[in-house]
Amino acid sequence: MMLIDQLQQRQADGKPVRVGLIGAGKFGSMYLSQARRTPGIHLIGIADLSPERARNALARVGWSPEQYAARSFDDAVRNQTTYIQDDAQALISNGQVDVIIDATGSPAAGIRHALLCCEHRKHIIMVNVEADVLAGPLLAQKAAEAGIVYTMAYGDQPALIVELVDWARTSGFEVVCAGKGTKYLPAYHTSTPDTVWGYYGFTEEQVGSGDFNAQMFNSFLDGTKSALEMAAVSNATGLTPAATGLAFPPCGVDDLPTLLRPRDIGGILSHSGTVEVISSLERDERPVYRDLRWGVYVTFKGHSDYVRDCFSQYGVRTDPTGEYASLYRPYHMIGLELGISVAQAALLGRATGATNGFRGDVVATAKRDLQAGEKLDGEGGHRVYGKLMPAVDSLAMGGLPIGLAHGVVLNRPVAAGQPVRWSDVTADLSIQAVRVRKEMEEVFQATLR
Repeated sequence: MMLIDQLQQRQADGKPVRVGLIGAGKFGSMYLSQARRTPGIHLIGIADLSPERARNALARVGWSPEQYAARSFDDAVRNQTTYIQDDAQALISNGQVDVIIDATGSPAAGIRHALLCCEHRKHIIMVNVEADVLAGPLLAQKAAEAGIVYTMAYGDQPALIVELVDWARTSGFEVVCAGKGTKYLPAYHTSTPDTVWGYYGFTEEQVGSGDFNAQMFNSFLDGTKSALEMAAVSNATGLTPAATGLAFPPCGVDDLPTLLRPRDIGGILSHSGTVEVISSLERDERPVYRDLRWGVYVTFKGHSDYVRDCFSQYGVRTDPTGEYASLYRPYHMIGLELGISVAQAALLGRATGATNGFRGDVVATAKRDLQAGEKLDGEGGHRVYGKLMPAVDSLAMGGLPIGLAHGVVLNRPVAAGQPVRWSDVTADLSIQAVRVRKEMEEVFQATLR
């Protein structure tokens, strides 16, 4: 049976999949717009630090007030409505919830929620890539021990990339490279919340009229979000990052198989079996022809003359040798597609992509010369951006993960472009996220030597 058939059967049987959402921001709102239209799904509750924001989100995406008027979880079940409150732990621990969605974007919150889901045996969809990269390899182990599904969010680019990698390998192809597109120029690495709107081309009037979070937007621009997403893909697929991190080469879809192949045959890759993000801008700021700014791709290899002939016969775009080919998806629809993860986790006990090792990490890197006594302001901030690197290199240097580079004070200077290390700050072991990350480093240290 297809997923929709199973959901319709759950609806007919009066046993819908009961979902709890934590965080009613943009991603959460996009899912809310589709959840009420999906048979066999009951959004039993929303936990948000601002319940009023959650109510506004529901109204904005088309829900009527009666649909979210529940006064308790029991009331929500009786009347097939949604209960809104601010206590995530209460939502996770409720015995009537089947699946939890963490859409908070906070690494510390995501770790806390994942561990609570392990405790209360609730499948968790980790929209929160920040938490997944900070501690996902350990959280996935704990989830497996608890017998729950820990999964990436379908619709977000990492899960869609993992799907393409799985398609290629299951079809018998060797995966050479996988990744996504974005808008990138080298200068963006030093962008701050004060300069971000100029790079995006937004006017003061546009920014003033909408819900524009400068630091969040800047995390996409300065390369941090791309690094996080590629680390997540590495940890879910076994593809390993280049030692130098992401190169962000300008590339259109027609050039994917030619550019994204190893250097020794004319491409740019340091090795086969890696990740890369391609830019929709040439270095002189001209737009790339047929760019992939919103999409994802996989480059793969045909190992025989017969396969290469098939590529040619069926119009597959290849490199000049006919050996390397690519498949891409031009768009991703983020939270609008999240229902796929909900259904697979609840009905099939399957993840739409999940970490299975520690191969990629994202280390805080100085945007400018930093002085002792400066307080780091985290992802998308004024002082550091996140750089992708192999996990083995991150652990060897003692790199400070970008997910913990918020609110900590430097005890020594760090030059522009250099990584920040654990030894450059004083870690607060009373913070759960710090303890969990330290535990993960200890668990994986031996395996990465």
